[in-house]
Amino acid sequence: QFEEADNFGSLIRPDVTDVDGMLKILESKNVSGQLFISMTHQKVLQALRQADYLSPKYHVVIANPPYMGGKGMNGRLAAWVKDNYPNTKSDLFAMFIERNLDLAQKHGAVAMITMQSWMFLSSFEALRARVLGQNTLLSMAHLGARAFDSIGGEVVSTTAFVLENSNRLDYKGGYLRLVAGSSEAEKDAAIREAVMNPDCGWLYHASAIDFKRIPGSPISYWISDRMRQVFDSGRVLKEIGDTRQGMATSDNNRFLRFWAEVSFERSCLNARNRQEAATSEKKWFPYNKGGDFRKWYGNSEFFVNWENDGEELLGYAASLYGSPTRTIKSISEYFKPCVSWSKISSANLAMRFYPEGYLFDVAGCCIFSPKDTDLMFLLGYSNTIMVRRLLATISPTLNFEAGQIASLPILELNRGAFSELPRKLIAKSKLDWDSLETSWDFTALPLLNPDYRQPTLKATYQKLRAHWREMTLEMQRLEEENNRIFIDAYGLQDELNEKVDLNEITLTCNPHYRYGNNKSEDELETLLLTDTMRDLVSYAV
Repeated sequence: QFEEADNFGSLIRPDVTDVDGMLKILESKNVSGQLFISMTHQKVLQALRQADYLSPKYHVVIANPPYMGGKGMNGRLAAWVKDNYPNTKSDLFAMFIERNLDLAQKHGAVAMITMQSWMFLSSFEALRARVLGQNTLLSMAHLGARAFDSIGGEVVSTTAFVLENSNRLDYKGGYLRLVAGSSEAEKDAAIREAVMNPDCGWLYHASAIDFKRIPGSPISYWISDRMRQVFDSGRVLKEIGDTRQGMATSDNNRFLRFWAEVSFERSCLNARNRQEAATSEKKWFPYNKGGDFRKWYGNSEFFVNWENDGEELLGYAASLYGSPTRTIKSISEYFKPCVSWSKISSANLAMRFYPEGYLFDVAGCCIFSPKDTDLMFLLGYSNTIMVRRLLATISPTLNFEAGQIASLPILELNRGAFSELPRKLIAKSKLDWDSLETSWDFTALPLLNPDYRQPTLKATYQKLRAHWREMTLEMQRLEEENNRIFIDAYGLQDELNEKVDLNEITLTCNPHYRYGNNKSEDELETLLLTDTMRDLVSYAV
């Protein structure tokens, strides 16, 4: 068992653990004069001492374990951990959570500081099930990023916690939420204040039973009882919408083009299925690649080569991986209307509607439903402040996996009654997207629209700018109304409000969204004016 001790280290679980008596007997023997067994005797003693150290005999185990993902492991270690730590094999730190619990005696304590990812990621769901089902979380300081000034920068988000090696499902542990602190000193002061003042606002109490009420059992200690009830009482989203991940072309430079780079005569914009796409004899088809933070409609920028039902693309994938479906996923859903989001975002979740005719990328995840009213309902639902809060309980990262979206709770509501607002928001967002030459549905420049024409260019721009301001405020009003009806339907009025900041109104004509949040009103207006004049010159050319 200790043959590769230098590789597997204290992850080794000795078969023989109660070695204390045997060790004392052998240590008392003097074999120094017996040449042939002396060296063997020393090796036996070493192995027994190692087995003793690694026996479940400790009252307290304290550790800051090593971090190493599967890609960093040598081949022998990677193979060994698959057999010995199947629930935690994706990272050494998670294996050591499991291992340290084995080192502690019944009712002993394990205290660790680790990355926070085990609390939320689906890859650690089995570990959470073990911890919540066999052990008890006594306390936690959820440090988040910037907890150690000496390391510098964001580096890694961490959590410090104490586990008891026995199971008390209803025990409410104490949890300090310190993720907002921007320095080691800030977090240190917040811990000390919580000790003196339990009503500080960042000390929470939750039990294993509370965590198990949420799909995947994330350690979401800060959410309210009403939020937990929502998860309890709702169906999961995947029962009314099919969440899918799209294709990875394996060579975007070869298979993707910006739409303006290819001939429209060789492009097909509205194929309803694979058969229509094949019989069109076209080469280029709209491609949803995710993209920037934008709600309701937009981010239609790319075409993909799907000539002859994807002949070249599928052939290339097959040559690399043996089977094209290793990377070309969800082929059955291509060309269907859907709502979609960018898997990786620098901001919050933003859902968009895509009509029929599109293929979709691994970064442009989608939800499909045969009912148009269900799609509209899911679009309105997903773009609410409420879903943002619900998602934060499942995964507080900015990676929105299809499985996480699929597990969101949907209450039994008349979904058709919620579908009209999203249609209005799509229409306004599409009008905005198509107002620029960078849209393939562009027809004319807003600045040249007769509705805004005045004697001078300056006056014309001022009238157009007033229209854009009204349009932005109307979008804001509609989004807040959409928030309100869902918050009311879910009974969350006491903890959420419908307000939407101007920088979250994702219209190109809204400078607060287009240019960021850290600029003055004068700077924003100057940038918008400059870009509008640049668009005029471009259009004139």
